[in-house]
Amino acid sequence: MRFTVAAKDAAFLAVCQGLSFVRAGALIGASGDAVGIWWRNTVGMPTRRSHIPVLDPLRPDVRPGRGLSLEERIEIQAGRRAGLSQREIARRIGRDQSVISRELARHRGRDGQYRAAVAELEAQRARRRPKPFKLIANAGLAVRVEEWIDDGWSPKLIADVLERDHPDDKTWRVSHETIYQALYVQGRGQLRQDLARQLSTGREARKPRDGVRWVSPFKNALTISDRPAQVEDRAVPGHWEGDLILGAGGRSAIGTLVERTTRFAVLLHLPGRHTADEVAGAMIREMNQLPWHLRRSITWDRGTELADYADIQLKLQAPVYFCDPHSPWQRGTNENTNRLLRHWFTKGSDLSTWDANGLRAVADKLNSRPRPTLGMKTPAQALNEYLATAA
Repeated sequence: MRFTVAAKDAAFLAVCQGLSFVRAGALIGASGDAVGIWWRNTVGMPTRRSHIPVLDPLRPDVRPGRGLSLEERIEIQAGRRAGLSQREIARRIGRDQSVISRELARHRGRDGQYRAAVAELEAQRARRRPKPFKLIANAGLAVRVEEWIDDGWSPKLIADVLERDHPDDKTWRVSHETIYQALYVQGRGQLRQDLARQLSTGREARKPRDGVRWVSPFKNALTISDRPAQVEDRAVPGHWEGDLILGAGGRSAIGTLVERTTRFAVLLHLPGRHTADEVAGAMIREMNQLPWHLRRSITWDRGTELADYADIQLKLQAPVYFCDPHSPWQRGTNENTNRLLRHWFTKGSDLSTWDANGLRAVADKLNSRPRPTLGMKTPAQALNEYLATAA
């Protein structure tokens, strides 16, 4: 049996999150031996579970400089799956194209596929083996830097002079940022702490700039124009459209997802304030109950309730596409389904009175209703027929 790239993605994500090869294989109907062989031949990491670190998606970014974050890696994977060029991916995440090129060259698997979870795991492994801090490893360099700061030199001037005087010896070159860290960051270096007062700024701690600009959470998101053709023609099931149905005053809500080909609906129970983390959690719980080949993509309105779309993409291994602003017709299947659901969820009502069991009962009724667009089959019948052929 041949397994698709999406199936292997799901298995590799499970391994990165700590599952054994056997348990990861069970998620997609493959043997543990098969997953182990894929892992060894594709990723190249150790095949003993005890030697494979566990991906921590909540690990704070401690990487020096501007290394790629997990969210950016997810965007790169989604862009590659959508067929975007390196230049376009770079534009979307606000990076130079060379960064994308290096990332793909460094972390692309032997099968040619880039997987965000594996790339982040490899990066985390590298960060756990940090290079020795240069001003600790080279005591002579530290003394020279201290002398220059005593003479009133700025870290930038020191870095420039070292680069000029030692063009071929990296052990005697240091960036101005490294000098600042040695002065201001506790435990980072061997420079005397009183030297911080020697700098022209006179400050003893580096302070963040005021007036931080707000950045839209959807700045780097995939748009509906990025969706592949197979989504548009409904030929392959597994592509979903979603939105919220709001109650009185927008104080309560129910999430709705409908599969484009079969019109099968899934309802999300949102007992709280339908915040981004609550919507993401409910969607991940419900969608993870479906086979991996029924989680190919999700299209949603550009609402703040889906600001955690990067976490959804990672956990479901499916790209999330966003409609253009004020364009609900771009997810017409979901709009039509929501109109049918208003039979139960009337406008102006308090939707928080519905519990999870009640929502499942409504979804069952809707999925058991014959649809002319399906040749009078029900969505449940259409979905089951597809699952039978895909098994």
